[in-house]
Amino acid sequence: MKLDTLKNKLCCPFDKSDLSLKIITQDEHDNVLEGILSCSECKRVYPIVSGIPIMTPDEFREPALEEPMFEKWERFLEGGKVKNFRLTEGKE
Repeated sequence: MKLDTLKNKLCCPFDKSDLSLKIITQDEHDNVLEGILSCSECKRVYPIVSGIPIMTPDEFREPALEEPMFEKWERFLEGGKVKNFRLTEGKE
């Protein structure tokens, strides 16, 4: 997905707050291939996989599918952990 779209068009689907973006991989055309979108209000995190942000409601998300991605991207979480689709402070 285009970097401009991620920064200027998307908001948290739960509380409509702005999202922060951590880019993990990007191509030469400014498309974000892998990344993490996070909401500072509700602390939810949304992975970007193959250029597609996964922003479905919690009840339709699969922790078993997302946990390996967030473990792989742990260094981008700045010491936090993802639990119940939310970023928690420190290691729990």
